[in-house]
Amino acid sequence: MQNSQSHLAYLALEHLIVTLALKPGALVTEKQLIELAGHGRTPVRESIQKLAWQGLIHVRPRVGLQIADIRPEDHMHVMQVRRELEPIAASLVASHATREQREQLLDCARLMTDCAATGDLAGFFAADKTFDEILEEACPNGFMMAALGPVQTHSRRLWYSTATPDGMDRSIALHVRVIRAIHQGNAEDARKAMATLIDYLSDK
Repeated sequence: MQNSQSHLAYLALEHLIVTLALKPGALVTEKQLIELAGHGRTPVRESIQKLAWQGLIHVRPRVGLQIADIRPEDHMHVMQVRRELEPIAASLVASHATREQREQLLDCARLMTDCAATGDLAGFFAADKTFDEILEEACPNGFMMAALGPVQTHSRRLWYSTATPDGMDRSIALHVRVIRAIHQGNAEDARKAMATLIDYLSDK
């Protein structure tokens, strides 16, 4: 897993955007983001570039930085991409993940299960981000993961905007099913489990 200063700054800001601590449509300054991220100017600037590429921050000339709005059609669009690509990605990861990556995924499953027990919604979304990053690292098809990364983040933010702790249980159970299939190296079960998860999230 990456642990550079720019990546840590990105994770901090991405989490604030996903969990709506940085509200959709809000105007922010680079200084504010530096303070919120807890990292220096250069890592935060690199994070802003990545978040802008993902469509989560808009750089407005002579205005500043704006957190992307949530549009009514966003959910349908991001789930179209996830439904096509993510089951394939899960099957590839089941076949190619290292032992260390499989163990990291089991740690994610434990974290998610703990969050379900405590009703920790923000904690679950942080664990879900870690889950996505392990999949990205383990998948041999970098083009596929480059397409999936931004829509996974948008999907998390969209779900967080309407999610409740009571609704976590089913999602976590489905995530754990995907993780177990990957851990066992069962590509077909991983593909099916991910398709079931995406279908569930598409209805949210």
